Amino acid sequence: MKSGRLFNKVAVVAGGASGIGEATCRAFAREGLVGLVIADINRKAGEALAKEIAAPGCPVTFERIDAANEADWSQLAPRVFERYGRVDILVNCAGIGGPLVRPTVENTEEDAWDRTFAVNAKGALFGMKHFIPVMRSCGGGSIVNVSSVYAIVGPRFATSYAASKGACRALSRTAAIQYAAENIRVNTVLPGYVNTPMTRDIHNQPEVRQQRLAETPMGRFAEPEEIALGLLYLASDEASFVTGAELVIDGGMTAR
Repeated sequence: MKSGRLFNKVAVVAGGASGIGEATCRAFAREGLVGLVIADINRKAGEALAKEIAAPGCPVTFERIDAANEADWSQLAPRVFERYGRVDILVNCAGIGGPLVRPTVENTEEDAWDRTFAVNAKGALFGMKHFIPVMRSCGGGSIVNVSSVYAIVGPRFATSYAASKGACRALSRTAAIQYAAENIRVNTVLPGYVNTPMTRDIHNQPEVRQQRLAETPMGRFAEPEEIALGLLYLASDEASFVTGAELVIDGGMTAR
């Protein structure tokens, strides 16, 4: 008999083809879903993952979207609803980190700023904008947006990235208030330093790696699976009275 923490639910994971998003898809697929949609710009990785984690009773499909493109979202939401008849969970995990050399405020270029905000902040906005009406028609749902510990602490560099994740954090709290009465919960996960494809090149720089490890009291980087478990909790009915919350998973970094 099928069961699980996400029993009988349908989930959409934006940015689900790699990193934290991939780990989230893997965790969700084991928890009783009746449908999972991996939405990502990387078709090859997304289709391979969908094929790998699909299971009897839980079809997994891939949809190519550019999270920064509102037209992609506006077309995705009705397609998913038509296919599954409902959407219970939306995870906004699509994100970009910027160049290896991350400039300070006075050296930040407008184009770089706009590209980062387009994915990290506008992507979360567009996802919620187009899936909230679907959730409303289904009687409610759970949205989990992935921000960053840099939305809490100021980094020495990563100007555009930190600002965009701060915007995502504020947007999540705003949406939580606006839709709480409609049984649509909106929460945020704020990871610290994580080993992902996006951070690999940065963490391969010895000076940066040592600095980041020194900033993390547990003395190591998180694995994507450790972040995904936090998303699983917030997506599930175990968090039925949780909205507007911020789950920090950072190895103690912000406790200093």
